[in-house]
Amino acid sequence: LNGNKIFGVHSNGFHHVSVNGSLYPAKVKSRRLRWDVKPSEMANNTLNPIRAIVDGMKLTPNVDKPMIALSIGDPTVFGNLPTDEAVLQALKGAIDSQKYNGYAPSVGYLKSRQAVSNFYSCPEAPLDDVILTSGCSQAIELAISVLCNPGDNILVPCPGFSLYKTLAVSLGIKVKLYNLLPEKSWEIDLQHMESLIDERTSCLIVTNPSNPCGSVFNREHLQKILKVASRHCVPILADEIYSDMVFPGCHCPSIASLSSDVPILSCGGLAKRWLVPGWRMGWILIHDRNEVFGSEIRQGLVKLSQRILGACTIVQGALESILNNTPQSFYNKTISFLKSNSEICFSELSTVPGLNPVMPSGAMYLMVGLDMDHFPDFKNDVDFTERLVTEQSVFCLPASAFEYPNFFRIVVTVPEEMMVEACGRIREFCQRHYRPRSCDSNDLDQ
Repeated sequence: LNGNKIFGVHSNGFHHVSVNGSLYPAKVKSRRLRWDVKPSEMANNTLNPIRAIVDGMKLTPNVDKPMIALSIGDPTVFGNLPTDEAVLQALKGAIDSQKYNGYAPSVGYLKSRQAVSNFYSCPEAPLDDVILTSGCSQAIELAISVLCNPGDNILVPCPGFSLYKTLAVSLGIKVKLYNLLPEKSWEIDLQHMESLIDERTSCLIVTNPSNPCGSVFNREHLQKILKVASRHCVPILADEIYSDMVFPGCHCPSIASLSSDVPILSCGGLAKRWLVPGWRMGWILIHDRNEVFGSEIRQGLVKLSQRILGACTIVQGALESILNNTPQSFYNKTISFLKSNSEICFSELSTVPGLNPVMPSGAMYLMVGLDMDHFPDFKNDVDFTERLVTEQSVFCLPASAFEYPNFFRIVVTVPEEMMVEACGRIREFCQRHYRPRSCDSNDLDQ
């Protein structure tokens, strides 16, 4: 008896409930007989290719040589590239004001978004809106999520930043890899890229400047990319986290500044140019000159941003001051260091038999090609870089992590003396394992 409800079993064996004298059939709840808790399909489909490869490597450094990690894309690791004092003071001021301890709108404070808009807007690339995110990685996630449905496909550079695939596959989105050409300083193979487009292609990702290549596309190449996107009505996700981290003599216009009709979601943030990746402040710049996105894409981004209730409010509070008060000399000093280290690395490794480094034009990376025919001791780039750790305590990331075998990536943010030492060890390692081809030997005999 429960109030005016009586629970019982009818003569036919079915459970019934009596309510005020009337009988109603009651659903019998089945119960689990044992614990059976499993991860979701989304969790099982989430895989970071870098971690998958690195975690499978046997990395045992030579105890007689201190470890030099040229693998980590964090410019703060070695302490030689601190952020500017103006950046620190901006954050301290935001904390001391006690104005930014609560929740902000999920898309960010209006004042902070306006600061980003003022910093990046120009007549050639009118801005429709700014969404603040928890780092550039969340900006990329929101951009992919708002443009793509399960079963759609996106075009991703190869070699390219592994997070694109990690995010897409977890969402049921297919990834199609378009080739970059090392012999052309990593320009896009436009014919190959265009051949991949079909009716389910919902997004073209363009990374400029590039991780892992350190390449910078010029105006003419960007215009050719835009023509392909325009011809097939495919929007662009522009990963521009390294924008303005370009070596002197190179020019890197934003792709939005060259677009007359292709809508663009440009993803950026503080992490690399301001050397504060741990502060997790990113943004999406919405460029929609012809209102192709309209209000729907913006509203979609607003809804998606509500999943984590926005970026760190304290950093948002410091954002206007960071953007307006960081001196140009700070940027110049960082670029000068990266260029110098890149030149040292390129110069040293260019004379090592079996290695083919590609000189970068920006960002923080340099890719080195391996002529595996000259290194028969190793099966592939993963084996090569694993043994480099074992013998020389130098860790470079095998480019198989970027789905581009027989290359490895070097991060050029380490102190100069460490870069010189690392290059010397790589040379010694290669000299020990290099073997001429049999035909090379025959040529010498002749």
